[in-house]
This record gives sequence, C-alpha cells and structure tokens, in this order.
Amino acid sequence: MDDQRGYDREEIFSKKVKAGKRTYFFDVKSTRSNDYYLTITESKRKVNGENFTYEKHKIFLYKEDFFKFSEALNEAVDHVKNELLPDVDFEQYEKEESETEYNDDLKWE
Repeated sequence: MDDQRGYDREEIFSKKVKAGKRTYFFDVKSTRSNDYYLTITESKRKVNGENFTYEKHKIFLYKEDFFKFSEALNEAVDHVKNELLPDVDFEQYEKEESETEYNDDLKWE
C-alpha cells in the first residue's frame, strides 16, 4: 500500500552528517511525477533509562525554495562566523569532522 504522505518515495541521494548526539540526514527524493525534493532530518539521541530513543525533526524543501533557503542559510552562517564569532577558527571543526569520519569506520580483516 502506498503511503499518501510521500514517505515511500524513492531516495536518489543521501548524505549523513554526525554532530555529537545529533545526526543530520540530507536526502534527495523523487515524487510520482518525477520531480525532486530535499528532506533534512535532525535525529537526536536521548537516554531513556538504560536504552536510547531518537527524536527526529524533518524539513521538506522543494525546488522552488532551494535558492532562497541556501542563500539564507549561508547568510546566517556567515553572520555568525564574521560578525558574532570573528576570533573563532572554524577550520578546526572541519579537521575534527574528517578525523571523526575516519575513526568511525569499522574495518574487518
């Protein structure tokens, strides 16, 4: 049975970004009419007794909003980096991320 809310849509591309207790997923999906949209999901791990639960928040972004969304996001990030925190070396976070990605990979020999 098809899910009328679009959750059964085919996934075209996916990128996962780990950030501490949060993980962000950027997923490109297709509609029935072969159009494309982006979902951005924040998944936050929470302790529930001795187990973990995940709280998820999702944004659906459609092609007509891509440009405005990316412009606003870049402007907001640039404002924080250049106006609010000009003395912070943001490159340290880029290095930290690449090291984390490498260390998270399981290797079987």
